[in-house]
Amino acid sequence: MGVMSFDHIGIAVESIEKALGLFEGVFGFRVEETETVEAQGVRVAKLHTGKTTVELIEPLNADSPVAKFIEKRGEGIHHICFSTDDAMAAVAVARKAGFEPLTEDLKPGASGKKVIFLNPKTTFKTLIELSQGPGCR
Repeated sequence: MGVMSFDHIGIAVESIEKALGLFEGVFGFRVEETETVEAQGVRVAKLHTGKTTVELIEPLNADSPVAKFIEKRGEGIHHICFSTDDAMAAVAVARKAGFEPLTEDLKPGASGKKVIFLNPKTTFKTLIELSQGPGCR
């Protein structure tokens, strides 16, 4: 399966700018990069502190999975991400253990990474992202 390590926590927000009032203004984090990930229908702001990364995830439109998440559950923790050098091998191991992916293939993610999510119905109601590619730890 390859190396697996914690990569980031994703927080769904209606507005990155509003969320920065807390993360920059109160906690002192700084935005390292912001990008639009059309394939996921989101804008992402990455904030780093020490070895931890927080991604603020803002939907681009009402059809975005993140917009639907916010509509159903409100703003808050959306997912946790683990990086690996072979996400599909990790998915195969997860399947054998009874955990199912949301899709069959890797999708484009932030920072040029390829990602796949495990279905929260099979992962203790926690959306888990597996990520591989440049910058994975």
